[in-house]
Amino acid sequence: MKILLYTGLLKLVEKSGIGRAIHHQQKALVESGIPYTTNIKNSYDVVQLNTIFLDSVFVAILAKLRGKKVVYYAHSTMEDFKNSFKGSNLLAPLFKRWIMFCYKLGDVIITPTEYSKKLLEGYGIKKPIFALSNGVDLSYFSPSTEGAQRFREKYSLSEDQKVVISVGHYIERKGISDFIKLAKRMPEVTFLWFGYTNPNIIPGVIREAINTAPKNVIFPGYICRDELRDAYSGSDLFLFLTHEETEGIVLLEALAMRIPILIRDIPIYKENFSDGKELYKGSTLDEFQDKIKKILIGELPSLQNSGYKVVEQKDIRLIGKQLQAIYEGLEKEDESFAVEFPQQCKGKTGV
Repeated sequence: MKILLYTGLLKLVEKSGIGRAIHHQQKALVESGIPYTTNIKNSYDVVQLNTIFLDSVFVAILAKLRGKKVVYYAHSTMEDFKNSFKGSNLLAPLFKRWIMFCYKLGDVIITPTEYSKKLLEGYGIKKPIFALSNGVDLSYFSPSTEGAQRFREKYSLSEDQKVVISVGHYIERKGISDFIKLAKRMPEVTFLWFGYTNPNIIPGVIREAINTAPKNVIFPGYICRDELRDAYSGSDLFLFLTHEETEGIVLLEALAMRIPILIRDIPIYKENFSDGKELYKGSTLDEFQDKIKKILIGELPSLQNSGYKVVEQKDIRLIGKQLQAIYEGLEKEDESFAVEFPQQCKGKTGV
């Protein structure tokens, strides 16, 4: 069975989690020895789609007309579309209808977590849905002293300077407002936000918050994967204040890098992470500030090893094996589709 990993319009999502997920899928296919192509002109048996642009819809319909199978990755939900770009809350109901139309073109749907799977079930989608992590490349994301030094030198940070980082678009959903508010409360700490969004598509209140951020907040913009690995290595805390996610690839990366982590306590992370066990959680600015201080001075115990054990189960090589099980189920086209997957893959719903 040969897979067409469709990468049309990849440049539009290259700097987002979806773009990173596509690269992860490519790595998983290679590591698992699964034949694949990214050239739509080549022969294939299954097309794998990741975006909800018109070109992906066209490719899905064309594949069906040719008798091919369609795997549709559901990276987006109405819930994580809200509080993002200008007008996103008004457009959210229409966005939901559109993504439902797209995802229903799949013979199977893959979404990163049980949480996002339940959201899709709630939409009334009657197709097999599997919860399968986007994964993380553990062979790449590991801390290094050299990387830490490069990071500190690049941003002129002394060895004893306390540094908190986060990664994401300049949108309210990612928690950038609270990130800046915390920096104002803690002038003795340096805060860096990696990522970039065109100011023309973000709400004015976010632009104002960024423009008036205190001097201890640095916005380096989008950086390459190598530089981000250095940043994880050289920082004292990864602060993830997102209000809604389907998974959060950067959180997986931070876990792999064994950096102390503090996240917002939101539903998606209730099952896999316990406060004070794999990482730390908070809900209010006061709680975040208190835990940041305690983590930075070592008053709270290190949780990096227990956090790493969670992310070990999401290594790209394991994800590749689980993907292969899904492809094999598609090929059989019978009732065994639901029962012959490895234990990690059991997550089908629908008929």
